[in-house]
Parts: sequence; structure tokens; C-alpha cells
Amino acid sequence: MSGPGSELCESVESSRLAAGLRELRGRTGLSLAALAARTPYSKSSWERYLNGKKLPPRDAVEALCRLAGEPAGRLLALWELADAAWSGRAAPAAARAEAAAERDAAVEPGPAAGRDAVGDPEVPARPVPPEPPQRPHPPPRRTRRRVVAAAAGAGAGGLALAVAVTFLAGERAGEARGGPAASAAPTSSAVTGCRGRSCDGKDPQSMFCGGEGMVDTVVEAATARGAHVQVRYGTACAAAWGRLRGGRIGDRIEVTAPGALPRSVRVRDRFDAEGYLVTPMVAARGPRGVRLCLYPAGGAPRECFRH
Repeated sequence: MSGPGSELCESVESSRLAAGLRELRGRTGLSLAALAARTPYSKSSWERYLNGKKLPPRDAVEALCRLAGEPAGRLLALWELADAAWSGRAAPAAARAEAAAERDAAVEPGPAAGRDAVGDPEVPARPVPPEPPQRPHPPPRRTRRRVVAAAAGAGAGGLALAVAVTFLAGERAGEARGGPAASAAPTSSAVTGCRGRSCDGKDPQSMFCGGEGMVDTVVEAATARGAHVQVRYGTACAAAWGRLRGGRIGDRIEVTAPGALPRSVRVRDRFDAEGYLVTPMVAARGPRGVRLCLYPAGGAPRECFRH
């Protein structure tokens, strides 16, 4: 089992957790020093947690959720997945689940005919009456059994992990069926945390709007100072957001869409400048009309990019 300050391996789970933590931290408007002052964890610890170098304690995730006014459920689900990937619990659970599914799918052998070898050879065997026809069994529901097996095999911690895996399995199932590409207008937010107006002002990562096959980069450009900006449109969430990489401390990016309030985020420190800085989402029926503007530090003229 992992613990506070555990080193993380490179994985999708740890990357998602770190991205979710960064988005929540951006929503609080707190610097790393301010986070350290309001929680039991140091500035250097928060930097490692936020950039995915170390697994944060569960209490640190809950503390950040409280500061951001965000329900902790989604981030704790990501934490369970990252913790399982680090500790190795995910692999045995998957192996147990696969074995259970294969056992369930196996065909049961027919009645044994071993009495001919151990019984009286002179006594003729009684004819065995034919068995009544049975209804065909439905094919085994492998996905459900995998979740149940994982939960039974790992106790309470496994149950929380199974819930998180079930949520993310929905994303993968959508991709296997064709995902957003198969329908121009997905009608359900079952694999995401929101859709349309309910996404307005929320974090795209913690709402699972940026998953593979569910997002398009509709604008990508370099600014006059060499920063890299993008406009992303989540097809499953019907919402857009902006991203900035390589900005300077004090820079601000703002994303707007027709009929929605503008959403912005500011580069506060070196950590923000080195990684991708992401705005909250704006609800949008499509990428047309979505605009991203960079307001450089120091009062330089703004630069805007539109789809």
C-alpha cells in the first residue's frame, strides 16, 4: 500500500489525478505558499503533488477539494486509481476478475460415466433418462463480474477502486462503440460529469471531458512572445476551454463562447508557466464562435484566436 509522499510511476491514472488537482488549485486562486499555509503540507510537497511526481495523501486531496468548494468524490476516485496503479493492487484485481469471468463462461461437463470402471461388470448399467431441455444461458456479463471480483478480492479499498474503474469503464465502452465520432451530438452525460450548461465554469479534467476520442483541438497557435495556446472542444460535454503553455507570470487567458460567460485563468508562478494552464469550461453548441484571448503581463496588447 502506498502512503503519503509515495513516488509515482508514469501512468494515465497519476496524470489524471495531477491534472485534476491542478485545476482545483487554479479554482482556489491560491499560490503554492498559500496552499501550504492553509493545509498541513509544505509548499514543496504541493509542488510534487500537483506535477504528478508524488502521490498525495488522501487527506491532501480532500483538503484541496474543501478549499475549492468542490465535492471530493471525483478526485477521490482518481486518487483510488492512482493509488492502485502505484501499489500494484490493480493488476491482481484484474487477474482475479478475468479468471472468474473465464470460470463463469466455461461449459460444465456432462454426467460422469465412471461406474463402468469400479462397479460390477456383470450388472448392466441402468439407462440414464434424458435430461429435460434447458433454456440457453445468456452470455456472461464480463464487465460486471470483473467489478464484483475486484471488490470482493480487495475489501473496502477494492470497493472504492471498483467504483472508480466502473466509471472509467464507461468511457472506454463509449470509445469501443464509436464514441463521440459515431454521433454528432451525444445525448448522455453517463461517461462524463456534465454536459452543456451544467459544464459551465467547471474543470474539464475532473468532469472527464478531455478523454481520448471525446475532445478536438479546434485552435492551436503561437503568441508573439512564443507561448503556445489551444482551444479545446469537448464533443461529449458540449463545452470548450482554453489552454496555455509557456506563458509568463501575470499572463491571463480568457475563453468566450456565444451565450456563455467568459472564463479565465492567470499564470501565478513558475509552476503554472511551465505546465499547461487550463481555463474553466464554457458551454458551447459547437466550436464555431469560440474565442481565446491572451492578456500578456505588463499591459501589452491582447492577442485573440478564434475558430
